Amino acid sequence: MAENSLINNSLRAYEPREVWPRKVRRRGYQQLLFLQAQFNLYYFWEKRWFFIAMAVGLVLYSMPPPADLSREGQIVLTMSIVAIILFVTEPIPLPTVALLIIVGQVFLLGLGSTTVAKSLMTDSVLFIMGSLMLAVAVVKQKLDMRIAWLIVRVTGTKTTRVCFGISLVSGVLASFVGEHTVAAMMLPVGITLISLTSKDPRQVASLAAVLLFSISYGCSVAGIGTPSGGARNAIMIGYWKEFFFDPSSPETYKYLIDYLTWMFYAYPIFLIQLPFVTLILHWTFKPRQKNLSRAVSKLRRQLSEQGPMSPTDWLAILIFVLILLGWILFSGEVGLGTVAITGAAVFLIAGLVKWEEINSGVNWGVVLLYAAAISLGLQMKDTGAAKWVAESFLDFLAPVGAESGLGLWASISVLTTIVTNTMSNGAAVAVLGPIVLNMATVAGENPILIGFITAVSSAFAYLTVIGTPACTIVYASGYLKTTDFLKVGWRMVIMSTLLLLIASSIYWPFLLS
Repeated sequence: MAENSLINNSLRAYEPREVWPRKVRRRGYQQLLFLQAQFNLYYFWEKRWFFIAMAVGLVLYSMPPPADLSREGQIVLTMSIVAIILFVTEPIPLPTVALLIIVGQVFLLGLGSTTVAKSLMTDSVLFIMGSLMLAVAVVKQKLDMRIAWLIVRVTGTKTTRVCFGISLVSGVLASFVGEHTVAAMMLPVGITLISLTSKDPRQVASLAAVLLFSISYGCSVAGIGTPSGGARNAIMIGYWKEFFFDPSSPETYKYLIDYLTWMFYAYPIFLIQLPFVTLILHWTFKPRQKNLSRAVSKLRRQLSEQGPMSPTDWLAILIFVLILLGWILFSGEVGLGTVAITGAAVFLIAGLVKWEEINSGVNWGVVLLYAAAISLGLQMKDTGAAKWVAESFLDFLAPVGAESGLGLWASISVLTTIVTNTMSNGAAVAVLGPIVLNMATVAGENPILIGFITAVSSAFAYLTVIGTPACTIVYASGYLKTTDFLKVGWRMVIMSTLLLLIASSIYWPFLLS
C-alpha cells in the first residue's frame, strides 16, 4: 500500500494542472507568490545602493543650481556624485557605470554621440589598453621562480633582506609595467617561499604577511615612478595637456610632461620609501622565521629541475626592454599609448602570446571605465564644474589657513588618500584631477606640483583590500586578513604622506625652478 501511494503521488506530479485539486493549485500559487516576493526583496536589497544613487541624482538634478555654477556644471557634478557612489558600493558592475556616464552625457548634457565618442579614446586610454595587453604577455612567460632565485642570490637568506629584495624587485618592475601585472607575477614568488618554509599556515602567518605585503606595498609605492606604472599617471599627464597646453604659446610646453621628466619627479620618492616599507612591515608583524635558508635550498633544487631559460624567454625580455626604451625616447612624439600598442603587437607577431589569451586576459571593462571617467573629467572642466568645486573647497579651507602652501598640499593629499582607498587609484585621479588642477589655478599654486601630489597620493591605498589591484591580488592568496591591512596601513599612510610633503617642499620646487 505504501508503495502504491508513493507511486500515485509521483504520477500526480506529472498530471496536467487542471486535474489537480483546487486547494492544491491554490497552495502552489501562494507558494509561488511568496517565493517571487522573496526574490524581489533580495533583488532590491542587493541593488539598494543603485536605487539610493539614482534617488540622490534625481534630487540633485531637480534642485536649482548654486550661485556661479551653470546648469550644465550642476548636471556634470550630479553625474560625478552618482558615479562615485556606484564606484564605492558596486551594486552593479563597474563597466555598467561607464556606460551610464556615456549615456548621461548624451541625454542629460545634450552632447552629440560622436563628440562623446571622441572624448573616450585618448592617448591615455590607448596607453591603459596597451599596458593591460602587455601585462598578459609578460605573465605568460612564467619567470616567477627564476625571479625568486635571483632575489635570494643577491640578498642572501636573511628574512629582512629577502623582504627588501622582494619589495625592490616588485617595485622596479611595477614602476614600468603596472602594479597589477607585477603583483600577479610576484605572488607565486612569495607563496613559493612561504610554502617551502612550512605547510602549516599558522606557523608562517607573520612571515606570510611580511612577504606578501612586501609585494603589494612595493608595487604600490613604485606605481608612481613612471607614466607606465599606473593608469593614474597617464590620466594626470593627459589632464595637464588638456587643461594647460596651448601650441601657440611656448610657455605652456612645460605642461607636456614626458616619460623621463616624470621619472625625475617621482622615481626618487619611490626609492626613498622602500627601506621604510621593510622596517614598518617587520615592526608590525615580527615574523618568527629570521632566516629562509631551508626554503631557499628547496627552491634551488626545483629550479635545477626546470632547466635553463629558453630562447623565447630571452626574446620576451628583449622586446620588453625595447618597449621601455620606446616610452623613454619616443613617447613625447608619438604618445605613450602608441608605444604600448606597438609593443603588444610585437608580442603577438613574435608568437609569444596568442590573441585568445590577450582577449581573455585583458579586462576590457577597465579600459571602458577609465575612458568614461576621463571623458566625464573633461566635461567637469568644460562646464566650469571643476572650477566651482575648487573654489568652494578653498573657501572651506580658508578659515584654518590651509587655502595655499603646505596646508593646501596636505589637504589635497589627505583627500586623495581617502578617495583612493574606496575606489581604484585611476578612477580617483580621473575624478579628482580636474578639481585639484582648477584649485591650483585659483589658489595661485603650480599645477604641476599639485598634480604630482594628487597622483602620488593616489598610491596610498594601503588601508583596504579593494584600494589597489596589488592588495586584492595578495589578499586572494588566503594568507591575509582584512584587519591586517588596517593594522599596517595607517603606518604606511603616515610615512608616505610625510615623505611626499618633504618632497613637495624641497625637491619638486628645485625641479620647477
